[in-house]
Amino acid sequence: MQRYFGALTMFLLIAMVLTRIAMLKTRGVSAMHFGQTDKSDFLLPPFVLFYFYTVSAHAFGLPTPGGSAFFSLVVAGWAGVVLCTAGLLLMAWSLLSFGRSFRVGIDAEHPDKLITTGIFAITRNPIYVAFGLVLLGQFLLFPNWVTLIFLVCGAVVIHRQVLREERFLRRHYGPAYVDYTDRVRRYL
Repeated sequence: MQRYFGALTMFLLIAMVLTRIAMLKTRGVSAMHFGQTDKSDFLLPPFVLFYFYTVSAHAFGLPTPGGSAFFSLVVAGWAGVVLCTAGLLLMAWSLLSFGRSFRVGIDAEHPDKLITTGIFAITRNPIYVAFGLVLLGQFLLFPNWVTLIFLVCGAVVIHRQVLREERFLRRHYGPAYVDYTDRVRRYL
């Protein structure tokens, strides 16, 4: 059951984001801006699909890359389930807190208001924290070289995107954003 939940988690995360994008589109808000700031972002989807296959294959007993597990502890598996659940809940809270301001990528032409309430009063990047929790949880569920590499690379890619977004937000919102960064941590 733990492994099935680990695989289901990533599909639920993506479904939440795509559902939010579709809901905003019905309200006239274009929320998808992936790759508009940096075309190298389009290098990510093949790796994400490979990761999806790897996690799903481990969950459903299909041939898997990554070799044997580093460890096999029931406690680690349950810790992974807890982290994946926390990531899903944090994602849902983030999307609710974002309201109409949610975007995938940087919307330089039509940015909405700066959100500093809800979960954004605790962390400036709750969606990225949610993805990080899920990656860590999935590593604990499927502890091998592939999930470890994706955990490390995911952290690097997330941090790179956060820095890009912070530069834009600092330019766009000025002192209001600087004041916000003084009050609220980047991650946790």
